[in-house]
Amino acid sequence: MLALLENGELYSLELVQRLGSEQTLTTSEGTLYPLLSRLRRAGWVTTTWQEAPNGPPRRYYTLAASGKAALGHFRAEWVAFRDTVDRLVGTDPK
Repeated sequence: MLALLENGELYSLELVQRLGSEQTLTTSEGTLYPLLSRLRRAGWVTTTWQEAPNGPPRRYYTLAASGKAALGHFRAEWVAFRDTVDRLVGTDPK
């Protein structure tokens, strides 16, 4: 979620659509909203309400500085995790 917000603010339906466009990821609004709430409470994302062209106002999510730092940490951890799994299951390209 943090990586999706790295390039700018998005509202929740845009996040659901972006995740849904990835065939190997399964998500629903029921899992997305609690996650976004936790990220907001942790201070990793900030929110603003903006008027929509048609319909009710939308809550937009933006990556906060602490969220950017968390994303950097996650990326470093992910590389080490991925390399370990690749080595253990025999898919290490090295």
